Amino acid sequence: MSVADPPTFDLQSHSLHSDGALEPREVVAAAARAGVELLALSDHDSVDGVQAAAEAAAGLGVRLVPAVEVSSVDGSHQDLHVLGYLIDPDDAVLRERLHAWRMDREHRAEAMAEALRELGYEVDESELDRRRARGQSIGRPHLADAVVNHPANAERLRSEGLDERSAFLVAYLIDGQPAFRPRTKPTVAESIEAIHDAGGVAVWAHPFWDVKDPAAALEAIDRFRVWGLDGVECFYATHTREQAELLADRCSALGLLSTGSSDFHGPAHRLFSSFRAFSTHGRTADLGPIAG
Repeated sequence: MSVADPPTFDLQSHSLHSDGALEPREVVAAAARAGVELLALSDHDSVDGVQAAAEAAAGLGVRLVPAVEVSSVDGSHQDLHVLGYLIDPDDAVLRERLHAWRMDREHRAEAMAEALRELGYEVDESELDRRRARGQSIGRPHLADAVVNHPANAERLRSEGLDERSAFLVAYLIDGQPAFRPRTKPTVAESIEAIHDAGGVAVWAHPFWDVKDPAAALEAIDRFRVWGLDGVECFYATHTREQAELLADRCSALGLLSTGSSDFHGPAHRLFSSFRAFSTHGRTADLGPIAG
């Protein structure tokens, strides 16, 4: 694998099958244009886009890693993410588990939509219904869009400075905010088990996106390793050099893989709009079997 910086691997991206903006083949095409050589399509709780991505990658000279990003619970942390690389996307048990967890997510989304209505917001159900009809999951970003894009909410949102998806989500739909509703499954341990059962490698995604305290992040890595964690996404679009080095040092000490990504969601995304938009800060990532 190239030691270029920015790297030529990018091991997290999202399509319309979760919260991305593009079809899987379009995600692969964007990655190829950016010079990505090793790519993972890792939709949230879904492997439905992997086959189309693999077919597109074969024609563009990109190596496609079959992957999934499982939304997981760990105590007070309601939305940690565990990446599963090299999983078998056709594994029946994995698909059953992901379906059950998406249904849990759907029920949670319905509860949050009702909470938003009780807070006086109109929720545009049309796009949510289209996602349901396509078998696609509904998460908090989609709920935020359903409020922000509804004309009846425009004046209130402007007055509150919340007329953009991310701002509204943070104000209403994260833990501690009025429309947030908790989830109870799967736990991180259950996610790791499901990934391993499908032949995959389990990696904790973007630790410092979800756990701000360095000591708490390191404690979580130690604990997750006991449950079988294989690696950590040390190098990430929003990680600082200090954060990346802290994580990489812990992985080296524990014999864990160290991966990285730009977390591409689409060309218009506020934060994650480009491939190869992260740095290894002079360190060498240890991708292990993911590198092929």
